[in-house]
Amino acid sequence: MLTDTKIRNLKPGSKPVKVSDGGGLHLLIQPSGSKLWRMAYRFQGKQRTLAFGSYPAVTLTAARDRRDDSKRQIRAGEDPGRIIKAEKQAVIAAKTSTFSAVADEWLERKVIKEKKSESTISRARWLIRILSDAIGDRQLSEIEAPELLDALRKVEADGRHETVARLRAIASQIFRYGIATGRCKRDPASDLRGATTAPVSTPHAAIIDPAGIGKLLRGIDSYEHSTVMRLALRLLALVFVRPSELRFAEWREIDATAAVWSIPAQRMKMRSPHRNPLARQAMEVLNELRSISGDGKYLFPSRVKADRPISENALNDALRRMGYAHDEMTAHGFRAMASTTLNEMNRWPVDVIERQLAHQERNAVRRVYNRATHWPERVAMMQAWADHLDELRALGKVVEMPKQASRRNSGA
Repeated sequence: MLTDTKIRNLKPGSKPVKVSDGGGLHLLIQPSGSKLWRMAYRFQGKQRTLAFGSYPAVTLTAARDRRDDSKRQIRAGEDPGRIIKAEKQAVIAAKTSTFSAVADEWLERKVIKEKKSESTISRARWLIRILSDAIGDRQLSEIEAPELLDALRKVEADGRHETVARLRAIASQIFRYGIATGRCKRDPASDLRGATTAPVSTPHAAIIDPAGIGKLLRGIDSYEHSTVMRLALRLLALVFVRPSELRFAEWREIDATAAVWSIPAQRMKMRSPHRNPLARQAMEVLNELRSISGDGKYLFPSRVKADRPISENALNDALRRMGYAHDEMTAHGFRAMASTTLNEMNRWPVDVIERQLAHQERNAVRRVYNRATHWPERVAMMQAWADHLDELRALGKVVEMPKQASRRNSGA
C-alpha cells in the first residue's frame, strides 16, 4: 500500500518503474521524475490499462476512488476505458458544438475556402460576431427560436432592420450547416420569418443633376481631411466600381502600361473577373496615389493599420464630412450617377454601360450566349466619361441632358 510520504520519497531511475498500490492501481515513475497513476485490468479476456492523471494533481485518495469506480463498472459488465473515452469525446463535442464553434467552422469551409469576396468574408465575420456576443457559448442543439429572436430584437431596437434580416439569414445558414454535420436537428432561424420588422428597401442616394455633380467633384478636390480619401473619392467617380471593390483594390491588379485595372473574380459580386479601362485622369490619380501607398499591398490602406484597407464606412464618412447627408449621396451612388448620366447621353448602347457596371444579364438565355466584353467601346466611353466630369467640375453648371435626369438606383 502506498502512502503520501512513500510517494514523495520515490526517486526516478534510468527506466520507468511501477510501484503498486493494490487492485491494479499503481504509480509509473518516469525517468523525468513525473509520477503517473495507472490501473491495469482485464475486460473480456484482454489486458487493458487506464490513466488517471499524475501525482500530486490527482491525489492518492482520488486515484483509489477512481480505481474503485472502475472496478464497479467492470462488475456491471462495462469497460471503464470505453466510458472514459466516451466522456472525453463528449467534452470535445460540447466544445465544437457551440454556436461560435460551428459558426467559425461554417465561415472557414463555406465562405473562406470557397473564395468568396473579401467584403463578403468581412461582412460574415461581423454578423457572426454580433450573434456570438449573444449566443456564442450556447450549444447549437439547445438554441430555440425565442432565444435567437431575443438576440435579434436587441439589434432591431436600434432601428437596424437590414442588419437584423442579414443576421437571421446567416444564422439560418449556420444552423443548416449544423444539421448537416450532426450538431443540431433543426433550424430555429427559419421559424422567425415575419417575427421582426422587415427592412425598407431604398435606392442608394445619388447626385445625378449636372450642377450637383460639378459641385460634388469640386468638393472632393478640396477635401483636406485625408489625401488618401480624397484620391479614393476621385477614383470612385471616374471608375464607378462598387465601394468594396475599390476598398480592397491592390497595386498588383493595376497594369499601368496598358491602363487597365483587373479585379479578380473572388472580389466581384457576380463572381466573374472584371477588367476596367483606366482613363487618363484615372491614371493621374493612381500616379499621385502611388507616392503614398505604392510600396504597400492596398491602394487605399487604413490609417490605423497599413496592412489593411480603409474601413467599410470610410468613403461614406468622407462624404458626410463634406456635408452630404446619407439621403443625398453615398459611395454606392457614384454607380447610379454614372449609369444615369451615361444612359442619358445616348452615345453608347445599354449593353456597353451594363458591362462596364459589371451587371449580370437578366435574361438567362442571353446570359449564356452573350459573352461580349465591348472592350473598345468601353475604353472610349470611360475616357469620355472622365472628360465629361472635367467639364462638369470646371463649369459647375452645364446644358441639361436631352432627357430630364431622374434619381434611380443603378441596380448594383
